[in-house]
Amino acid sequence: MSVSRSILVRLSDQSLELREGDAVVATYPVSTASRGAGELEGSYCTPRGLHVVRDKIGAGQPLGAVFRSRCPTGEVCDADAYAAHPDRDWILTRILWLSGLEEGRNLGGRCDTYARYIYIHGTPDEEPMGVARSHGCIRMRNRDVAELFDMVDEGTIVRIVE
Repeated sequence: MSVSRSILVRLSDQSLELREGDAVVATYPVSTASRGAGELEGSYCTPRGLHVVRDKIGAGQPLGAVFRSRCPTGEVCDADAYAAHPDRDWILTRILWLSGLEEGRNLGGRCDTYARYIYIHGTPDEEPMGVARSHGCIRMRNRDVAELFDMVDEGTIVRIVE
């Protein structure tokens, strides 16, 4: 009998744990929403509760690959690109697109995580981790998100807690 993997995101300490049953397999620093926790569309907050990885996007792309509308642009973000556009909300390397599992909290209506395009994704290496700075998504270092991407499947449960 195999033990399934899950992800736990803690907003309080800006961390992401990959778990196998009760065991922690890996821990990563992340950056969640600068506006804190919240589920409503347009809030630019990170949604709490139970989610699932609904889509995995970007397999085989290089570290720093730039995505727009979930499609690789062919660009790779480096220090020069970041310096030219430091305020851009970069979505890099890999995307784990989340879907809520709790009707009325993060699924359906104005609080639907999937419809809000909430991802776990890579960000420029110049962006700090451990500091809430995103627009709602969960940002990770490019190497970290590529590693996590390879260790989880679509259907992996993601729990986001304060």
